[in-house]
Amino acid sequence: MRSIWNGAISFGLVSIPIKLVNATESHSVSFRQVHLEDGGRIRYRKVCELEDREVTQGEIGKAYEDADGTMIPITDEDLASLPIPTAKTIEIEGFVPAEQVDPLQVDAAYYLAANGVPAAKPYTLLREALKRSGKVAICKFALRGRERLGMLRVVDDVLAMHALLWPDEIRTTEGVAPDAGVTVRDKELDLADALMDTLGEVDLESLHDDYREAVEELIAAKASGEEPPSAPVPAAEGKVLDLMAALEKSVREAKESRGEEAGADVTHLASRPTPKQASGKKSTASTGKTAAAPKKSTSTSTQQTKKAATKKQAPRKTATPKSATTNTKSTASTKSSTAKTPAKKTPAKKTAAKKTAARKRSA
Repeated sequence: MRSIWNGAISFGLVSIPIKLVNATESHSVSFRQVHLEDGGRIRYRKVCELEDREVTQGEIGKAYEDADGTMIPITDEDLASLPIPTAKTIEIEGFVPAEQVDPLQVDAAYYLAANGVPAAKPYTLLREALKRSGKVAICKFALRGRERLGMLRVVDDVLAMHALLWPDEIRTTEGVAPDAGVTVRDKELDLADALMDTLGEVDLESLHDDYREAVEELIAAKASGEEPPSAPVPAAEGKVLDLMAALEKSVREAKESRGEEAGADVTHLASRPTPKQASGKKSTASTGKTAAAPKKSTSTSTQQTKKAATKKQAPRKTATPKSATTNTKSTASTKSSTAKTPAKKTPAKKTAAKKTAARKRSA
C-alpha cells in the first residue's frame, strides 16, 4: 500500500517513525458524463480567467480569497513551516476508554506502519500498552492543510488511526426528535423485542454491496448485447396503518425466513389484554350471565304451570270408591297441601268427600 503521509508518533519523549496508509477503499462503480446525442465524453477543463486559456496541473497552486476578492497565495512550504507540533508529528494527548468516543465523531481510517527497523521496538511497545490498558489514544495530527483530531487503537497487530471530527463540528439534536407527545404501549414494545430477538445478531463479514453487484451485472449485460436484468415486481400490498399489525407481520415474516414456526408467539403477544381490556371482557361476561338468567326462570315457571295444571285435574281422580277408606288421611294431606300451594282448588275435594259419605249411609 502506498503511504500518503510520513511522520512520527510522539509518545512522551518516545518518537516512533511511521508511514500513514489508507485503511479503507471504495468499491463504488464510477460513471463518466457523456453527451446524450453522440456519446462523446464530457470533460472539465481548468481555464485561467485572466488569460482565457487551459492550464496544466503543474501551473496550479493554492490561494486564499479575501473578503474583497483579493487572492493571497499559500504554498506547500508555507503550510509545512507552520509553528505547530503536529505538522509532521502525531501528538498523543492522552488515553480514554473506547466507549467514551462518540461514534458520530469517527471519520476516515488509516493504518500506521513502522517506518524502518529502529521504529519496530517503540511501535510494538505502544501497541502492547494499548492492548493491556484496553484504552485508545487521543491524538492530534495535520493532514491536507488542516489539523485534525485522531484516535489510535489496535487492529490485529497493527496500530490504526481514526480521524475524528472536532466536538464543535457535531451538530446538536435539537428539533430532530419526534413530537414528545407520542407514547408507546407495552404491547408494541413486546413485539419490537420479539422482532429484534428473531432477527438476532448479524455477521458483518457476510454482508455485501447488492447495489454494486446489480450495477456490474447491468453493465456486463449491456456490453454483451443481452437484455439487462429487470427488477422483481414487489407484491401489491395495502398500506399498513396499524403499528401493531406491522410489527406482527414483521415478526411473522422474519420467523418464516428463518424456517421457524410463525404465529404462535406473535399471537400470544398480540392477544395479551391490557388492564382496560381485561376489565371490559369481565363486564361483558357478567352481562351475558345476567341476560341468560331470564331464560332459566322462564323454563322454571313453565314447569310450575304444568305441575299446577296437573294438580287441578287431581280432584277428578279422587272420586273413586277407594278414597273412602283413606278419607281422614287425604283430608289432612289436602289441608297441608292447600296451605303450601294456593293454586289447588280444595273445595272440589271436600265436596267429593261429602258425596262419598252420603252414598255409604244410604247403603
